[in-house]
Amino acid sequence: MVFRLGIFLVLIVALIVVSVFGLSILNHSKQQAAAPPPTAQILIATTTMDGGSLLQPSDMADATVLANAVPVGASLDTPDNRAALVGAMARVSIPSGAPILNSAVIHPGDHGFLAAVLAPGMRAVTVGVDAISGANGLIWPGDNVDVLLTQTIPGAPGAKSIAAEVVLSDVRVIATGQEVVKNATPGPTPQPPAQTVTLEVTPDQAARCLVASDLGKLSLIVHSAQAQVGSLPPQDLPPEQPIWAGQVSPALANTQPASPRISTVHVFQGSPAEQDYSF
Repeated sequence: MVFRLGIFLVLIVALIVVSVFGLSILNHSKQQAAAPPPTAQILIATTTMDGGSLLQPSDMADATVLANAVPVGASLDTPDNRAALVGAMARVSIPSGAPILNSAVIHPGDHGFLAAVLAPGMRAVTVGVDAISGANGLIWPGDNVDVLLTQTIPGAPGAKSIAAEVVLSDVRVIATGQEVVKNATPGPTPQPPAQTVTLEVTPDQAARCLVASDLGKLSLIVHSAQAQVGSLPPQDLPPEQPIWAGQVSPALANTQPASPRISTVHVFQGSPAEQDYSF
């Protein structure tokens, strides 16, 4: 009797162990079934990019997709990938929300980039700027700018010793950096400000820009992204007038001595001959 009772107890214990083990396996299976599939963050266009457009930081955003469904050629959302796409040109139209594929863009520094980005008949000219005149790294490829020349006039009086004038108006920036590559990038490690800016210009504008770079300091003035209603195209705008030092600083103009007034008197002495006296 005791022997049978022992066997019965052993069977009960074994049944309990098997039940607990089965429940743990079932719970583990449920947890595995409920675990979300792995995902990845890719870069997509925030707005429709026309072919020939230059990508700016605001043109990119991240989107979550399944890791096994990442489109071929899509860029993962990393600081390096974002930096590489800033200033790249869209080869074809990229719809809003679509992945930015490597095949759809050409990067600054790639062979044929300048030839692809320039409009027919246009030229690329590179000018040097410092951190201040280059808007401290806030000028991006695709921005439209005016080029301002500030120069010192040798031998001119104080009020006209320095002049500033616009030498190029509404030209497109196609690259920034010490080379034809993008270097002012967002991210945890700030990049140095652009030291050169490459502009898309006509042949005549290229000549004007190169002469201006030898005359004095060049600065860039960024245009608004919104087109002004009723504004004239650049070729129809009236010519910009130079701004002189005396116009900016009345104090400088007032320090200049007044020019002496010269009066001339004609003296006739009863003959056709005459003599002028100036005083």
